[in-house]
Amino acid sequence: MSGVDDAVTAWAASGLAALTGPTDGPPDFSRAPILAAATDLAPDAATLLTGRAGLLGVRRRGRISAGGATRLLATLDGWVALTLSRPDDIAAVPALLEADAVDADPWPEVTAWAAGHRAGEIVARAVLLDLPAAALGETTAAPPRIRQCGRRGTPRAVAGLLVADLTSMWAGPLCARRLADAGATVVKVESPRRPDGTRAGDPRFFDWMNAGKLSCTTDFDTDADRLRALLTVADVVLEGSRPAALARRGLGPEDIPGPPGRVWLRITGHGDGSVEGRVAFGEGAARVAFGDDAAVAGGLVGRAPDGSPVFCGDAIADPLTGLAAAAAVSEALTRGGGELIEISMAAVAAEYAAQPSLPQGYPPNPPVAADPTAPPPAAAASALGADNAAVDALVAARSTRC
Repeated sequence: MSGVDDAVTAWAASGLAALTGPTDGPPDFSRAPILAAATDLAPDAATLLTGRAGLLGVRRRGRISAGGATRLLATLDGWVALTLSRPDDIAAVPALLEADAVDADPWPEVTAWAAGHRAGEIVARAVLLDLPAAALGETTAAPPRIRQCGRRGTPRAVAGLLVADLTSMWAGPLCARRLADAGATVVKVESPRRPDGTRAGDPRFFDWMNAGKLSCTTDFDTDADRLRALLTVADVVLEGSRPAALARRGLGPEDIPGPPGRVWLRITGHGDGSVEGRVAFGEGAARVAFGDDAAVAGGLVGRAPDGSPVFCGDAIADPLTGLAAAAAVSEALTRGGGELIEISMAAVAAEYAAQPSLPQGYPPNPPVAADPTAPPPAAAASALGADNAAVDALVAARSTRC
């Protein structure tokens, strides 16, 4: 059992035990083996999985996510996760419940309503209202979907490449940060009207994910030429919006060939479901997801002493997906690129959920669970649009070379 005991010790020391389990009960160690699997991708995986919690000072809250925006709700036939993190989410609750209005704290009414409905019905209704929701274990484990898209080049490493980072929040920015750490030049692209939402949060987290990237602003509708020029010369493109958003603007991977060996990586919550071609996207493409509800979709949850599910870690599908995405890009480059890779947060969570779990109540005498620790302070990230001129010059120089 030495390997299991080592996993338990690492889980406790990492801060993940402090983030998994009931609020007032013992920490849960059932998912301890996943940390070892994540460490195979990144030696600093423990910090990446718990660093945000360390910065924000959050801890385990059972069926309430560590960040507070997502809840596990009992239904007639199982469990669902629902996230209410955006103002529009709160505004949609009356329509979800088919009520004229709800209280300022909608959760008691939502919880009672969910108890009288089936999980599939709840998720279907939430998706229609653009609410992040998922049934526990609805997604099966699957590797990233890869298909040829563009011309292959020679195998190469990440260092020296130009990366266009069109993602936001956590999974995509973490992937881009890993590529920057490996020597790539990363351009973080944001809309001046709707910048990355984490800019409005704790600046330490935003800096941790985005320091060292060039900040470029462009409006996808009124200033598409700037974005098109960047995508034309970028060696790697990271996309995190719903896939139809770029396709309908003629800015998708099939619209912009790019240089030989380009890798286009698309991160979605539940998969885009696309067929060969540029405009046909499946049901998963319409679904929004955040790290906690995506983890529940993949079945990546802990267990309370009574066997009921509790949240595992802090939005754990986000950093796990960021690590998987960076590895997928690096592997594609070694094959010569020319690929479109689609990676689903829920599917990544399901891959980790498939790791052997420890028996409930193991170990009988658990080690003390350390609190999550904040990562070392990062340099300040660029202000919004601060590097527009530098990015334009970089793109122009690359265009001349091509």
